[in-house]
Amino acid sequence: MPLFFRKRKPSEEARKRLEYQMCLAKEAGADDILDISKCELSEIPFGVFATCKVLQKKVLDLHDNQLTALPDDIGQLTSLQVLNVERNQLTYLPRSIGNLAQLQTLNVKDNKLKELPDTLGELRSLRTLDISENEIQRLPQMLAHVRTLETLSLDASSMVYPPQEVCSAGTEAIQQFLCKESGLEYYPPSQYLLPVLEQDGAENSRDSPDGPTDRFSREEVEWQNRFSDYEKRKEQKMLEKLEFERRLELGQREHAQLLQQSSSQKDEILQTVKEEQSRLEQGLSERQRYLDAERQRLQEQLKQTEQNISNRIQKLLQENQRQKKSSEILKSLENERIRMEQLMSITQEETENLRRREIASAMQQMLTESCKNRLIQMAYESQRQSLVQQACSSMAEMDERFQQILSWQQMDQNKAISQILQESAMQKAAFEALQAKKDLMLQRIRSQEMISEQRWALSNLLQQLLKEKTQREEELREILMELEAKSETKQENYWLIQYQRLLNQKPLSLKLQEEGMERPLATLLVELSAEHYLPIFAHHRISLDMLGRMSPEDLAKVGVTEAGLQHEILRRVQELLDAARMQPELLKPPKAKVLEPLEPTAPEEFPEPVRPSAPPSELEVPTSECVVCLEREAQMIFLNCGHICCCQQCCQPLRTCPLCRQEIAQRLRIYHSS
Repeated sequence: MPLFFRKRKPSEEARKRLEYQMCLAKEAGADDILDISKCELSEIPFGVFATCKVLQKKVLDLHDNQLTALPDDIGQLTSLQVLNVERNQLTYLPRSIGNLAQLQTLNVKDNKLKELPDTLGELRSLRTLDISENEIQRLPQMLAHVRTLETLSLDASSMVYPPQEVCSAGTEAIQQFLCKESGLEYYPPSQYLLPVLEQDGAENSRDSPDGPTDRFSREEVEWQNRFSDYEKRKEQKMLEKLEFERRLELGQREHAQLLQQSSSQKDEILQTVKEEQSRLEQGLSERQRYLDAERQRLQEQLKQTEQNISNRIQKLLQENQRQKKSSEILKSLENERIRMEQLMSITQEETENLRRREIASAMQQMLTESCKNRLIQMAYESQRQSLVQQACSSMAEMDERFQQILSWQQMDQNKAISQILQESAMQKAAFEALQAKKDLMLQRIRSQEMISEQRWALSNLLQQLLKEKTQREEELREILMELEAKSETKQENYWLIQYQRLLNQKPLSLKLQEEGMERPLATLLVELSAEHYLPIFAHHRISLDMLGRMSPEDLAKVGVTEAGLQHEILRRVQELLDAARMQPELLKPPKAKVLEPLEPTAPEEFPEPVRPSAPPSELEVPTSECVVCLEREAQMIFLNCGHICCCQQCCQPLRTCPLCRQEIAQRLRIYHSS
């Protein structure tokens, strides 16, 4: 049976739930409950019954699915105590459900059932039955044999048998009505509960149930405690299952949020990096343009300053020419000019070597210094004019002041250079910090990409494993189908050979009776494919005249159970009788002849019988004595299995063969010739 072979494919959540529940049931230390409810099943999955049978599960919960039928194999779960198929699409219940000898609770609520099988009467341990919200109008009369039934839930308004007023009165009234209809005496279920549930109480069930004993009441309380413990465990398992589903859903949501958050963060980081890069490029370009303009402006100012200095020096030279004692002053001015040029050249080279981002503050400082220099120069010019006017008398004082001015200028220039270097170091540190932050962001992006690739690889691996699992299941299913086909073929051949041997071993008296049958009657049965009824007709010495006066009910009492075959036999017999009245020679008895079987067969025509798949220990039971009482001789043949294993007294209450457990369709008695 395929695991997910349905009309509608179940959802991913239902499939995961089914796999989880199956794995949970097979774990060591698991309880005796198999819960595969709410899995959107339209058929019972492969391996469910095997799991229940091997692990001795007491409870099978199948509610809230889409099941339309239960397989006949459900009768093999002999240890099952609770079966819940509520809220499904069941249209009938299999007859094999009567084999659940230990079933105590059966819930078929909210299905599409129209009738119940009479085999429910064989559930001698049933305590609770819920058939409400169905289309059932009649209860099987055999339900009166379930003496342990305590609770019966049904739709009283739609019931026809028992009547609505009886169904509305409760479970006790329904059981009393069914017992009355069946000719049984009603007793409360408490008097039958313990003998059915306990193996050592089998003898007490045969006694007169005058009333429950103290031991019965104690055992009933114990069973109620067991059921309450079961309900508590079931509730605990349900809470654990809900908690697991909640955590699973929460993990999936967190995973989705992390993926979404990582993608959004990645986009934001990329956008931020792009904006930062464009902003830096724009700032660098603007800074470059600004520095170029400042450099040109400073160069023009320097040129103008040099021009002014040279003009002033020319004026001083002219004044020195006019004054004889001003030669030393001219030399000092020339030295000063040389030093100023050297200082300016050094300042220009250092300014050009500075980075582009560090020039702005330096230029501003240099502008300030230039202003100071101009002020100093103006003061110097005024002093110098006064010195020239004072001539040699104030030459010493002028030299001293000039040296002081140069020292101040040198100090200011050194201060500007140190400030420029400090700002350059600060900008470098800021740039390194920004670059480190950018590298960290890129590293995070790469790690997220690596995690995404690993998740993708893991998902591909999981899909491949699921495909391989499905392929292995298909291969195993094909192997099982081949083995079942071979087993069925061998078993069928075995029973055919057994049946043929049984026919070859007919008693002599039965063969004489078959030979004494009217040939038209035997031919009629062969034409209707009812040759297996020849021994019955021969045993009862039925003739065409007797059949002409018989009814279908008479044929049913003889052993012909098929209604269509009954009417066809009577119709064909009537035609033969009508034809015989026209031609009496058709009904003349056959001439005596040597006795021979109807279908002579040689034993060597059949191959050596193949041993079937049933347990060989059962087939080796001796057939010379009854396997039930072990006292009398086996005289009854069970059809369709063909076993001869019971006497006439012990076979009456049996419904299945004691050897192969197949249902008994017909019983034939063997008469041994004296």
